[in-house]
Amino acid sequence: MNSEHVRIIEALIFATEEPITSSEITKIIKAVEGENTEIIEKEVEEAVKELNFRYDEEDHIYQIMSISGGYLIATRPEYAKYLGFLVAEKSKRKLSQAALETLSIIAYKQPITKPEIEAIRGVNSDYIINTLLEKNLILIGGRAETAGRPLLYRTTDDFLKYFGLNKISDLPKPREIEELMKDEDLLEQKRRLLMQAVEESVELEFNLDNERTDKNK
Repeated sequence: MNSEHVRIIEALIFATEEPITSSEITKIIKAVEGENTEIIEKEVEEAVKELNFRYDEEDHIYQIMSISGGYLIATRPEYAKYLGFLVAEKSKRKLSQAALETLSIIAYKQPITKPEIEAIRGVNSDYIINTLLEKNLILIGGRAETAGRPLLYRTTDDFLKYFGLNKISDLPKPREIEELMKDEDLLEQKRRLLMQAVEESVELEFNLDNERTDKNK
């Protein structure tokens, strides 16, 4: 078989995120090189066998696998537990804007109840709180003495690690935010966390002041 076609087949399989079939590969090659290009699906299958043989000979950590009628390059099974750990760690580090907002409120106002969090955010926070619990960034730290005894939430040691803090008191005060934001080396996530926390804190204080004013009228 044309050695260049073997390389093209390898490149297509390598680049795809979904299983790519022999039929799709031959169509792509013919679309680029012309319909008269001599290549059939059987040759694609032979090329895959040749590539896998080469990977074995050269002791590569990956192989081409047949999945759902198509082909994908994947690491060998013996490395699955290591890759699983990597994926889990990356998943822990991904936080949405809503999660960052909620985490900011908890960090600055802890211990705090879900109703108090929702009063600040203005939206239901069940899903976000559960997500933060699953990622071990917050924990349940008892119950409030108010009506209904709602759960209290606090940040964890993993929260400190996530944002590079030694202790919770290392969270900057509002007056320090402006200077911190001038530091180009500050982690993007930390900037977002701190700025959001200050904004929420100011909003909460503003609302409380309004409530006090209304009560005194």
